[in-house]
Amino acid sequence: MFYQLPEFEKELKKLSKKYPTLPSDIEDIKPILLEIKTGIGKNFTIIATVESVQIVKVRILCESLRSRTIRLIYACYKDKIEFMYIELHFKGDTENENKERIKAYLKQIE
Repeated sequence: MFYQLPEFEKELKKLSKKYPTLPSDIEDIKPILLEIKTGIGKNFTIIATVESVQIVKVRILCESLRSRTIRLIYACYKDKIEFMYIELHFKGDTENENKERIKAYLKQIE
């Protein structure tokens, strides 16, 4: 149901050392995604759409950052309840998402 790219796992491990609440913060978003795949509100942005997949960027509240957010990029499938976590970054460290990684993922699933 929820899967991760190897690059995502590395980012999560690295960022979790700096922000210890991050794994639980990511767990907190799962019920929302299961209810509404692309989320609702200003914290969710669809950044790409192909036939059966939408790529969404969501700002999740990180308790370790005291009201600041971490960006989570994920793919959600239109025809099944499945999510692939693609990227995780703190905007203070990385300005934008890794567009090349997103393109590579979309190319891989074609």
